[in-house]
Parts: sequence; C-alpha cells; structure tokens
Amino acid sequence: MEEQQTENLKRTPLYDEHVTLGAKMAPFAGYEMPIEYTALVSEHKATRNAVGIFDVSHMGEFRLTGDGVKAFLQRMLTNDLDRIDDVGAAQYTLMLDDDGHIIDDLIVYNTGGEYLIVANAANRATDFEWLSAHAPADVSLTDESDRTALVAVQGPEALRVVRELAGENWTAPKRFHLSEALLQGTLPALIARTGYTGEDGVEVFVRSADAVTLWRLLLSFPEVTPAGLGARDTLRLEVCYSLYGSDMDRSRTPIEAGLGWVCPKAKSGYIGADVVAAQREVAPAEALRYLRLERGIPRHGYGVFLDGQEVGTIASGSHSPTLGVGIATAYLTRANTKPGVRVEVDIRGRRAAAEVVKAPFYLKD
Repeated sequence: MEEQQTENLKRTPLYDEHVTLGAKMAPFAGYEMPIEYTALVSEHKATRNAVGIFDVSHMGEFRLTGDGVKAFLQRMLTNDLDRIDDVGAAQYTLMLDDDGHIIDDLIVYNTGGEYLIVANAANRATDFEWLSAHAPADVSLTDESDRTALVAVQGPEALRVVRELAGENWTAPKRFHLSEALLQGTLPALIARTGYTGEDGVEVFVRSADAVTLWRLLLSFPEVTPAGLGARDTLRLEVCYSLYGSDMDRSRTPIEAGLGWVCPKAKSGYIGADVVAAQREVAPAEALRYLRLERGIPRHGYGVFLDGQEVGTIASGSHSPTLGVGIATAYLTRANTKPGVRVEVDIRGRRAAAEVVKAPFYLKD
C-alpha cells in the first residue's frame, strides 16, 4: 500500500457506505479504500462459498471511438482484437512501452463500434497519456472514470443474485462478455462476466450517481458479504492472477512475467512486439514462478535462497485462507524455476522452507 496523506486521497462514490459498515479504510492507488470490514479471512471465505461484493470504482475506464480505433488498438495492445469481433466480447491484454516493458494490464471490451478499456487505478493517468500521445486523428478517447462506478459481484451464488435483480428476461453473458441490464427495472447497468477472484461472477458498471443504489440492492441479499481489498488480494493470489505493481511493472516484460499467452505469436506490429519475439528466442534471466511454504507468511520483497545463495525475490505473498499455508509469486533465476525445486524464503531473518509449484495454488472443483 502506498503511504499517502489522507487529505490528498480520492474517494469512490461508495466511501460513506464503507464507513457506515465499519470498514477499515487505507490509502490505495490514490484512493481511500476499504481494506476489510470484519475480517479478511471471513470475507475471503464468503466469496469462495457464497457472494462477496467489492467496490472497484477506483479503476479507470476509457471509451475509444472512431473509424481507426481497432487498427489503433491493435498497435497499442498485445492481444489480438480479431478475437473479440463479436459485440460484447472482451479480452485480457497488455500495453507495452518501446522497450517491451509493461505499462499496464487491461481488459478491453468491444461495445459495438467502440471499445471500453478498464485500467488499473494507479496507472490511469499514465495509460491515458500514452494512448492519447499515439492516437491518430480519426480516434477519440474519453476518460469516463469519474462518472463510472464498478462493483464486482463474485462467488458461486453471484449470478443467481444478479439474475434476481436483472429480471427473468435477462440472460447472463458468457465468460469475458458483457451485456446490458435494467436492475429492478429502473437501474441501467453494463454487466461483464469477468472478475479477479477465481470464482464465477460479474463486474457491474453503473453511473457514479447510481452506485449507492446498486450497493444497497446487493446487500439486501443475506448471502452477500461486503469484502475489502485485502480479501480481493488473497483471492486473486490463490488463483495466480497477476497484480500490477507486484507481479509486474514498468521494469518487467510479458515473457518475464509469465504473460506471453496474451501476446499471440502470430501477431506483430504492436509496440514492444520485437522485444517479446526476441525473448521467446533467448529467454530472459528471470521468470515469475510460484512458491508454497511449509510455514510462515511471505511478503513482497523478501529474498529467496537456494543452497545459501540468493536466487530471487518475492513478488506477491500472503497466507492462503483456503489452503492454510503461505503462498507467493517470486522472480527466480531461470535455472531454479522448475516445479519441485526446494528453496528458502527469508522472513525477517529466519529461513522458511518452500517449494516451487505449478499454478494455480487453488483450483475450483
């Protein structure tokens, strides 16, 4: 978490709702955000077992239009937009700089002649400036972040709850698709079948002015639990979803970060493509891998050792509420990345045994 002065922090439209619910608030990506309401572990388990809802209105939303918008985004983003030619389809993608380093990881939605991009909150300004600096005259960009609220509804009961609000005529979109809905017959929403927890569920876009109404509607269901960013982090780590600022940043390339799969080999011509192609031929010195500890809680920045020599650094680390052990991602020298390799993590001066394992740590039955 970034250390910031509270008076300089932004607030989402749901700030007062979080305070009323007794949430522990803390700085995150320039916002004052709920970290937990009652306890991280209970919020994590509620999401795995029923429904957790998360205020993610701090995320950035950009609308791109114009005759040249698809060609422009094909140059700016690593994934292939031909794969989402159907209206309502979406994909996970990356935006790279000229050196092949990751500016941000994004989700892009085809909304029908237009594209909606969802960006990380901390990168909102950087992303918008980068896109604007490269945009041709026939492409228009609009930052809709301040007038958009976003609530993630995640868990095995999430779709049932949303269906009840959306009405019997609403059909849930397929995974990585979105559709329109009128919640309770009056509240317009875009509902995307996406999430960051490893559970089924949706992310609901509404106008900022409608955020409180949406939040209260969701909390009217007894099986719905408000969950903070703490649980969101442990949920995503269990399923090995990458976090910008920990598992990747402007110093890392997609190949290093294990994200070559969103850089199709058949696609070229995007910014940074030459670096990605070169690293496929000659692998970089380090790679992101996954560690399971026997005891202890690993944290970002802790050293990883093999035979007394430091061979890497923890990127993301936490206690897994589902598995009951410490789990982590780590950048390791490539010679020490095979599953089954035994290493040690330095936890405040004490070495904790760990093993390199395959992703994910947790897989839904």
